[in-house]
Amino acid sequence: MRILVVEDDRALAEVVVEGLTDAGMAVDAAHDGLVAVEKIDLAAYDVVVLDRDLPRLHGDTLCQMITEREERPMVLMLTAAGEPGDRVSGLTLGADDYLAKPFHFPELILRIRALARRKPDVRPRTLRVAGIELDPLRRTVVRDGRPVPVSVKEFAVLEALLRASPGFLSAETLLDNVWDENADRFTNTVTVTVGRLRRKLGEPPVITTMPSVGYRIE
Repeated sequence: MRILVVEDDRALAEVVVEGLTDAGMAVDAAHDGLVAVEKIDLAAYDVVVLDRDLPRLHGDTLCQMITEREERPMVLMLTAAGEPGDRVSGLTLGADDYLAKPFHFPELILRIRALARRKPDVRPRTLRVAGIELDPLRRTVVRDGRPVPVSVKEFAVLEALLRASPGFLSAETLLDNVWDENADRFTNTVTVTVGRLRRKLGEPPVITTMPSVGYRIE
């Protein structure tokens, strides 16, 4: 799941990014509306966490621009304007959800995950391929009835491979979907993570590699 946090308060943005990353999401940040537009043009985000009072391009304008896109991320307004009228006006602009500051962080995580599940192209909650069952909500992985303990990044890589199955995902695509924009494009972190995942899933191997193409679960 890839998230864009648009927040001009850099200290708050850093806290939100860190918390969502710890929850297993790939998170980027923008501190004004125009930078946010550039990032949305370049990456396929599942959810944009959007402050309203932004410099250079107001959050309300940005929200309208996002909702006019044919393929768009879901929008969660996260703002200090918490009166009922503010919520109504935010939802009228096209926001999919609205959370006032100060907020309870576990609630923010639950709302983001709920929005991601509401996207039109989202598949059923539990993914089942090749004897593997992955539940994005409960954050559990089972293979042939055996629980498989995985790290946050391993879980995200496995979820991406299961959603793409039987197609291949390149290392570059996995970097884009699972890691944030600051990931080193020349690192072997994808190879290392897939290798750990293979070992944890056990025999027979289910993740195949095709050189110069990528990885897949058949």
